[in-house]
Amino acid sequence: MTLKELYERIGGDYDAAVRVLRIEKLIDKHIRRLPSNDIFPNLYDAWARKDATAMFESAHAMKGVCANLGMLNLYAVASELSEEFRPGKTRQMTDEEVSRKVELVRNMHRKAEEGIRAYEEETV
Repeated sequence: MTLKELYERIGGDYDAAVRVLRIEKLIDKHIRRLPSNDIFPNLYDAWARKDATAMFESAHAMKGVCANLGMLNLYAVASELSEEFRPGKTRQMTDEEVSRKVELVRNMHRKAEEGIRAYEEETV
């Protein structure tokens, strides 16, 4: 599997990653780190604790990582969550809506993890 094929499999935008990171070796290095990145468990934990500050920080960090890696589907949800919990801003979503968004992140992250693991097995 090529890196571009991995991106197709996991719903990422390879061209967006190239525009940011410019070098395929850097994209490869950073996409391999995505499964173990703490931003995902931090978001899940923050939501379980209903910690608005931690939700903002986690979602904001996720937004940056996902934008840089061309994971625009995850970026979009992270952006929504980041804005929902931005300090000083009144929340617009219900807890149920936020729970659905967090579950969506979890599912997209799981799909990315599975694809990245398969990619790693094929490129050892």
